[in-house]
Amino acid sequence: MKPKQASNSQVWERPGGKERLLMETEWGPSAEEDLFEMWWFQQGLSFLPSALVIWTAATFIFSYITAITLHHVDPALPYISDTGTVAPEKCLFGAMLNFAAVLCVATIYVRYKQVHALSPEGKCVLRLNRAGLVLGLLSCLGLSLVANFQKTTFFTVHICGAVLTFGMGSLYMFVQTVLSYQMQPKIHGKQIFWIRLLLVIWCGVSAFSMLTCSSLLYSGSFGTDIVQKLHWNRQDKGYVLHMITTAAEWSMSFSFFGFFLTYVRDFQKISLRVETSLHGLTLYDTVPCPINNERTHLLSRDF
Repeated sequence: MKPKQASNSQVWERPGGKERLLMETEWGPSAEEDLFEMWWFQQGLSFLPSALVIWTAATFIFSYITAITLHHVDPALPYISDTGTVAPEKCLFGAMLNFAAVLCVATIYVRYKQVHALSPEGKCVLRLNRAGLVLGLLSCLGLSLVANFQKTTFFTVHICGAVLTFGMGSLYMFVQTVLSYQMQPKIHGKQIFWIRLLLVIWCGVSAFSMLTCSSLLYSGSFGTDIVQKLHWNRQDKGYVLHMITTAAEWSMSFSFFGFFLTYVRDFQKISLRVETSLHGLTLYDTVPCPINNERTHLLSRDF
């Protein structure tokens, strides 16, 4: 294997020096030759955003099929959360969406560390990167709230979770798009910026439609039982607004899927490892003695 021509790595050490977390971003002819020898999902950490999108989509599909089969919701564009409101699908919906939130946290954190490693001296980029991390984590918290608090039972908490998920998630996408603009063409090409910009515009249009129509729908003009309503007829008041709102919600979710899929190629260039430094051969309180370090991969293999 040829020597790597370029690399960028960072080490984070916990107080006491017992454990260190090492992340490397690698590129160059040798690294790229090795990449082509593996499947795309084996390259770096590209499986993280892929798993996030596939798992979340499977959550929606399985809960939707279950709810439709048991006639708990209408087949024509129900709210995503309505497909996880009644047992047994709410158990499946909650468990799978909680795991999706964990995958989302991991993806957002790795993206944060990657941008930090690639642009260690750009103050504007670092500020935006930290803001993106906070927004992303808040969105993940909202996703967990949506998963565990059903609309028909805890409406206020569920709506707060939805606002965090879609609101903070949209802002996260916007911040990452601005970062993509700041980082091109030095770090990556212009194409990925334009793709992310189009996805952000798609998300913004969907968010505006959903916010406008849902505000009108739940204003009280169409009755007070809308919160508990899972079945709709064409003759019902507010039916058109309901359909626009649900279509916008699904559309917004698809824009999120598309955005995280743009991380796949970026994550192929990064690996994450754990390095353990032992201070002795036992766990008794004895005088520390130097022991050789052991470095193992946390989530991916070396290139």
